[in-house]
Amino acid sequence: MAARESGWGGAESSTSTPVATPMATPVSTRSVKWEKDVEEAAGTLDRPLLSKRCANTTSQMAVVGANTCPIESLDYEVVENEVYNQDWRSRGKLQIFQYQVLKWALALFVGLVVALVGFFSNISVENIAGFKLLLTSNLMLQNRYMAAFVVYIGCNTVLAAAAAALCAYIAPAAAGSGIPEVKAYLNGIDAHSILAPSTLLVKIFGSILGVSAGFVLGKEGPMVHTGACVASFLGQGGSRKYGLTWNWIRYFKNDLDRRDLITCGAAAGVAAAFRAPVGGVLFALEEVTSWWRSALLWRTFSTTAVVAMVLRGLISYCRGGHCGLFGKGGLIMFDLSSRQATYTATDLAVVVLLGILGGLLGALFNFFVDRLLRVYNLLNEKGPRSKIILTVTISVITSCCTFGLPWLTSCTPCPPELAKKCPTIGRSGNFKNFQCPPGHYNALASLFFNTNDDAIRNLFSAGTEREFGVSTLLTFFTTVYTLGIVTYGVAVPSGLFIPVILAGASFGRLIGSLLGSVSGLDSGLFALLGAASFLGGTMRMTVSVCVILLELTNDLHLLPLIMLVLLIAKTLADCFNKGVYEQMVRMKGLPYLEVHAEPCMRSLVAGDVVSGPLITFASVERVGTIVETLRHTGHNGFPVIEDQPFAPAPELCGLVLRSHLLVLLQGRIFTRRCVKTGAADVFRTLAPFDFAKAGSGKGLKVEDLGLSEGDMDMYVDLHPITNRSPYTVVENMSLAKAAVLFRGLGLRHMCVVPRTQGRPPVVGILTRHDFMPQYIRGLYPNNMPR
Repeated sequence: MAARESGWGGAESSTSTPVATPMATPVSTRSVKWEKDVEEAAGTLDRPLLSKRCANTTSQMAVVGANTCPIESLDYEVVENEVYNQDWRSRGKLQIFQYQVLKWALALFVGLVVALVGFFSNISVENIAGFKLLLTSNLMLQNRYMAAFVVYIGCNTVLAAAAAALCAYIAPAAAGSGIPEVKAYLNGIDAHSILAPSTLLVKIFGSILGVSAGFVLGKEGPMVHTGACVASFLGQGGSRKYGLTWNWIRYFKNDLDRRDLITCGAAAGVAAAFRAPVGGVLFALEEVTSWWRSALLWRTFSTTAVVAMVLRGLISYCRGGHCGLFGKGGLIMFDLSSRQATYTATDLAVVVLLGILGGLLGALFNFFVDRLLRVYNLLNEKGPRSKIILTVTISVITSCCTFGLPWLTSCTPCPPELAKKCPTIGRSGNFKNFQCPPGHYNALASLFFNTNDDAIRNLFSAGTEREFGVSTLLTFFTTVYTLGIVTYGVAVPSGLFIPVILAGASFGRLIGSLLGSVSGLDSGLFALLGAASFLGGTMRMTVSVCVILLELTNDLHLLPLIMLVLLIAKTLADCFNKGVYEQMVRMKGLPYLEVHAEPCMRSLVAGDVVSGPLITFASVERVGTIVETLRHTGHNGFPVIEDQPFAPAPELCGLVLRSHLLVLLQGRIFTRRCVKTGAADVFRTLAPFDFAKAGSGKGLKVEDLGLSEGDMDMYVDLHPITNRSPYTVVENMSLAKAAVLFRGLGLRHMCVVPRTQGRPPVVGILTRHDFMPQYIRGLYPNNMPR
């Protein structure tokens, strides 16, 4: 359910002090005369019946990691008050140069740190999972099959329980892939702890433990969240708590610069996961960010370039045997460039069929994930113990499938030409011996009894048409498809890229085996195209997925086929439901603003959704009035009205933020009479940096002010901290048009002004919440279908 961000007058609720205030009956402010003119001009215009409800049933909380948390919007708008102007006037050319250099330096440093984290995660998974599989294989070579099973399932259970405990007790927001949270943050939503340092640590170590436990999940999705957390941590702009308040890091005490840096971090996460720097930039552009510009493109590209260069150097170092028994440093890299893909019209028909089936199965995958996560949420709400039990249960089921199913298939004699490579014992490879006699291999074990990365390499491998039979591929596809659905949602950092690629690759190879007689494409190429079709059907990304797959496989000849299968899969799947990340954003209750407004908004105007009564402040206000208002409301924005004796008639002076009011009150710049003091008195006590946005720590609260009874009867001038040029819309503007402006400008508050004179200078405030379909449906149940 969407979070309630506007209370009386549409002002936002505070994260630090969410207040459940009783809602007054919303009063529609639309112009009846204006509506009548529209209806008469339209003739037979069919307008829906607008029946406005008095109660607002939307929630002020959102579910993140199965924990409810308060929601606050981010201040992406530049607050142009006298404090802001004084800050820029005080900066010399040297400080402006430092600001530009620091933005680039932090972007490059984010790339360096994310590359190191990605490399560490990969090496850790390779060694932990490698030692687990080696220990199990050694026991099986001694015909101690029961002991091997106990060791295998025991290791997986311990690793899974440890990952779940980290998420359940330390950072619940670290569960899942984290891409929906990053996507929401870059849209302007700040949910509690989604980018906190504790979330970063649990994301790294929980992902390592979860992937090593043999779950059908990947560490690539969590790397996006990890990159965003790293960028957020580095972009805090200093800390008063630890004395980090140097001038050269103060510039980043605002959400606008942090947003750009977190965008670079998300792109760096994709680049570190797939060794795909260009794909990381396109992923940030296509999937996670809501605002983009050319300067951000250059900075993001530079960040991913650093990731690529650092990874290349570290991988070269590991090839010398310095990274453990299994640590060769090669993240997911499937080099298919040696194959020359030539295709005919028949091959194109098969590819089209693969795109259609991939789109249908991808949409079905999203449907089941959506339904199952609702059940998991009910279980996870019971507490940390329930999360751990659910995770361990899924781990036991996964271990039984991966260890038990290979026993159901018969052993296959090794091909004579591959006598040196078959069977594979004590190392990664295609032909796993498992329980087979010498000279034989187990095809299912070659897929199940491996890390997910090695299983994908085996499916993508060329010249192995006879290695995996139809029954083997069908069994593996069904198991991975099902386990991918039931695993996503447990309390471990889990990504969907690898499960989807595994299911798609096995399905594509299965289609290649069935239609091999009519198509000349290699079965490994079918696996790649199948992975592309599933990615398009589940995640609905096209350009970024296409480039990532090309950078993964290093095969430019497949570009037309990958483009074709992605377009078909995405187009078909869009007919049934939304992409998996869009579904996750909605399920978590994050009030995400879409690019296009809902159709019902075109029949409403801005004044139809604002609520009253509206709380305003005078330009010179009594201290006690401000304190009581802040104490009993959770709003973050208040209109400031200029009235007598400072103006002949009431007029909108601007908008003031809660955080700025608290800083001003703490400075105690008060007067005994209702007079203007000006900005000079403010800057004698406070510096512009004092009004900067706090980082991940808590900001000021009303309880921290410690004002006396005498202070309450004093007056304070709000002119220096009032944004004199807030964005405003007329009350009869189409709500759809207002929504497009609100999202396009990255606003937090939008003032609604009357269209006629003689009325109060401001009707209400539009916030993110007022554009949510759930809120509009609550006001006008007959106007918006469920």
